[in-house]
Amino acid sequence: MSAILSLVREDLREFAGYSSARRAGVTGNVWLNANESAWRNPADAGLGANRYPDPQPAALRARLGEIYGVRAEQVLVGRGSDEAIDLLVRALCVPGRDAVVISPPVFGMYAVSARLQGAPLVEVPLRDTEAGFASDLNAMADAAVSNGAKLVFVCSPANPTGQAIPPADLLALARRLAGRCLVVVDEAYGEYSDQPSVAGFIDQQPNLAVLRTLSKAHALAAARIGCLLAAPELVAVLRNCQAPYPLPSPCVQLALAGLSEPALVQTRSRVITVRAERERLQHELPGLPGVRRVYASQGNYILVRFDDAGAAFARLLAAGVVVRDMRASPQLGDALRISVGSPAENDAMLAALRAGRAAA
Repeated sequence: MSAILSLVREDLREFAGYSSARRAGVTGNVWLNANESAWRNPADAGLGANRYPDPQPAALRARLGEIYGVRAEQVLVGRGSDEAIDLLVRALCVPGRDAVVISPPVFGMYAVSARLQGAPLVEVPLRDTEAGFASDLNAMADAAVSNGAKLVFVCSPANPTGQAIPPADLLALARRLAGRCLVVVDEAYGEYSDQPSVAGFIDQQPNLAVLRTLSKAHALAAARIGCLLAAPELVAVLRNCQAPYPLPSPCVQLALAGLSEPALVQTRSRVITVRAERERLQHELPGLPGVRRVYASQGNYILVRFDDAGAAFARLLAAGVVVRDMRASPQLGDALRISVGSPAENDAMLAALRAGRAAA
């Protein structure tokens, strides 16, 4: 048994999952194997939605592999990266026994998936330093070993705190935990970061996996497509645990079009714009009334502490500007997370906060 399969729940290592009609791999001209309708819906404008989609579209896996620098067999596509998080927890963690390690404040779905699976959740809080928030990777490794964890989730760039972690540090973490648990690096905001991806190291470090999504830089949030990049044997196990038809055909078609070279040229241009706007906001926000601290960010968002975050949130909302209220998150009782929008949207947000001076 490979080291990576030893991390999978014992009862799922040979689990074959549901063998759907499309998964059988047969081809033909007359399709009578899936109890579908032979006729398209009257509203179907050429989508062919009367037929079930490919569970793991080969063209999409290949394209994502090209973009992220891995082989197609290392790609599992699903409904956003959220589905991959849930699949990992369900496939690796025996309820009540195998723990999940996270570093709050962080993206909430890791904890949600652990809770739903009954997996013990071990929290190693981020350190709020003079330079910004920072992960204590050594403490996370210690916690993983002492608590019998099967999964360590590391968000880089981190949501909502914005810091990114050098690949060398992530690789060192994975090496230390080899044979014990899977280190999952969530790179949902990787396109905006100065730090390179660690996906290219999966072959040499099989207990390393990477989450990516088309919901952020690729502007396809409503298509709900994300992927896990991992060792092929882990991808195969998770595919057996996945719902039969996770991706609607129209979403796959949209994703392939959105990942074409002409589309990627525009995406890269927009990423450059977002990074420039992020720098502008990090320069302008500290001078606004009530702003106490602005954190550096490698994502398309900025974490901001206020003298009165509730009043700032209400002032923005009154101006029609919706930001993320972080006050319920640990260590962030005075903070809001502000996404970097278009220049006009950012101007509207800044104007609403400046209005606080006049109101005072």
